[in-house]
Amino acid sequence: MIKTSFNSSQRLFGTDGIRGTVNEDKVTALMAVNLAMAAGEYFYGKAGTKKSRVLIGKDTRLSGYMLEPALVAGFTSVGLDSITTGPLPTPAIAHLTRVLRCDLGVMISASHNPYEDNGLKLFGADGFKLNDDIENEIQLRMTNAPILAKSANLGRARRMEDAIGRYSEFVKQILPKSEDLSHMKVVLDCSNGASYKVGPEVLFELGAESVTIGTEPNGKNINLECGAMFPEKMARITKLEGADLGIALDGDADRVIFSDENGNIIHGDQIIAVLAEDMKKNNQLNGNNVVGTLMSNVGLEKYLSKLNINLYRTNVGDRYILEKMIKSDCKLGGEPSGHILLSDFAKTGDGLLTAIKVLSLLKKSGLKASKFLRPFTPVPQSLKNLKNIHKNILSNDKITNLVKYHQNLLGSKGRILLRPSGTEDLVRIMVECNDVSKVKEITETIANIILKENKIEKNK
Repeated sequence: MIKTSFNSSQRLFGTDGIRGTVNEDKVTALMAVNLAMAAGEYFYGKAGTKKSRVLIGKDTRLSGYMLEPALVAGFTSVGLDSITTGPLPTPAIAHLTRVLRCDLGVMISASHNPYEDNGLKLFGADGFKLNDDIENEIQLRMTNAPILAKSANLGRARRMEDAIGRYSEFVKQILPKSEDLSHMKVVLDCSNGASYKVGPEVLFELGAESVTIGTEPNGKNINLECGAMFPEKMARITKLEGADLGIALDGDADRVIFSDENGNIIHGDQIIAVLAEDMKKNNQLNGNNVVGTLMSNVGLEKYLSKLNINLYRTNVGDRYILEKMIKSDCKLGGEPSGHILLSDFAKTGDGLLTAIKVLSLLKKSGLKASKFLRPFTPVPQSLKNLKNIHKNILSNDKITNLVKYHQNLLGSKGRILLRPSGTEDLVRIMVECNDVSKVKEITETIANIILKENKIEKNK
């Protein structure tokens, strides 16, 4: 039987909003209505004398047709006006929430997850993701009967027709008006997701020649063997087309992965290194600090150190990166997965904005991407994801002792990191050291013991 509600005793929000399999877990139309009424009730009246309102965007998942009207119904029922944009990147919703002076922004997306999943990301009036305290307050309100608006005070709903144009103008402002991308050939993979319209439009307006893929969403093909999660197709076409650069966005376009002219994939750490060096050269890097995560390659840290740039590490997730950036007044942060944050321009990771900046730097360098976008050699790193693992397995003594044993053998020459995903039902294993064979061996040894102990746990 399909569940129609979530367990109120468990935290509804994860590290990046609410996320789950549609109609099998917490992501249902009923949840969306309840959340909208609770969030609307919380934000009602915070606009002062004007009518409170919310901006609602989505990616291209089939379930967006279910969740969008559910949210509108919930918000209008408690008196908030609702503005819907249709498919638009997550960073566009963060930006437009602020510039339209909305009290709240909601993005309907499960980011890089398959189409069966969906979720909700919430932004405050400042364009930043809501903090844990506000999320907890909203969830608490969901357990109580909502205060519904009287008939005369119901909210109104309307579609925003120029949302794509407004966001494209925002993205283009990362380049001076004297610059464009003429004479650049680009392969752009929009992952059949939220950027399928605005991505090609921005490149066209900036004068780039583009070959586009992943621009035919059907509700079920978002992130399907394309985009930032599967950049191999983009990389292959980049080489075949003789393009200067390949760009792969994920489903909600808040992350980006690149390919050089030879079809070799370039991850986020290399891009952070390129951006950091350029920003320092132009005195744009406050305090010579950059924010990465526990997953950031040691090679990046060593490279930045040679430039007298310090790398702060946070937990995985762009919200944690941004928190550290704000506290430390850093202008640049990101992670290997392609979340890049340029705080002078955006309040969240923005794949398209990052891509335009990288294209501009590549053009000005006069170099091939294979040379310009690979400033350092990464330390060999192995990443392995294990699905359907019991949530308590990482506290298992056999596993923790095995990790300690191998970490002691590696000493300061390597790292081992085990962590549960904050957005998916996964346990991630990361092993890093200079010996490639040892990296693979340790990864498989740890993976096997986790799978073995997980099987025992499930059979109890």
